[in-house]
Amino acid sequence: MSVTEAQSPAALDKEDERRLYRKEMAIAKKYIGPFPVVMALWGFSNLLCWFALWPLVIFDVIPLWVGFIIATANVALCYLPSHEAQHSNYANPGTPLRWLNELIGYVSTIPLVLPFKIARYTHMRHHKHTNDPKLDPDYEVIAPTWQQAVLKTIRRMQPGFPNSYGVVLSENADDPAAKRAGLEGMVQSLAYWGILGALAWSGYALEAAFLWWVPRMLGTIYISLFLSWWPHHPMNEMGRYRNTRSFSHKLGNIVAFGMEDHIIHHLHPGMPLNRNKAAFRELRPILEARGCRLEDHYS
Repeated sequence: MSVTEAQSPAALDKEDERRLYRKEMAIAKKYIGPFPVVMALWGFSNLLCWFALWPLVIFDVIPLWVGFIIATANVALCYLPSHEAQHSNYANPGTPLRWLNELIGYVSTIPLVLPFKIARYTHMRHHKHTNDPKLDPDYEVIAPTWQQAVLKTIRRMQPGFPNSYGVVLSENADDPAAKRAGLEGMVQSLAYWGILGALAWSGYALEAAFLWWVPRMLGTIYISLFLSWWPHHPMNEMGRYRNTRSFSHKLGNIVAFGMEDHIIHHLHPGMPLNRNKAAFRELRPILEARGCRLEDHYS
């Protein structure tokens, strides 16, 4: 599949470019800035819910199958609050609440076992090189259909399959940030398997499997499908206004984790997820003038 560079698909002269840019930024600024309370509460409440499942299941307050369903939802939901922290949307470096930004980034993805430094390091490269076959760490999700994307994610989780995030870290081994991310990943992975092993040894193998191991796999599939594959499919264009799209999912934007408006995130990553839909509605005429990929049912 060829990948094309499309910086300005709509034929705009320089004056039109400047006019649209000013209008775009004026609208975007209205949705950037205030502390994203919703995303912070989401991160902490989701984590506390997952932690609470363990005693509830172990002491037979709720059956394991109920805990399994909730745990799977917890894992699927845990990434997005950390994603805001990756973009420093809770607090910028050097500000008083920076510690909170980093805390949310680290703890919200505990159920997913995704180290924050690895997530941030690779995600920034995804934004910089979106849809680049050689440089985008998320390019491996490419597939003709969503069903094939699911199967591909399952294959990517198998032992011995090349890990694109690991490849990025190894290719940047001289970068201190990559070294720290790799070390953090190793420690977190060892802790994960150590905890699972200890639980199994103590007689809680089923609880370990159905509150963490299996939910983690299912959550990873869901996150990969809706956060990586769906917003960028077919991943054959590059450029600020063409490397992602709007779309309409049959089951709605909530099921799609708010990714129907993912184009807004790539244009303005400092805007919290819960404000993207309103911003998209207001920015739509500008996006149309830009020739963006608006593939939703409102087109």
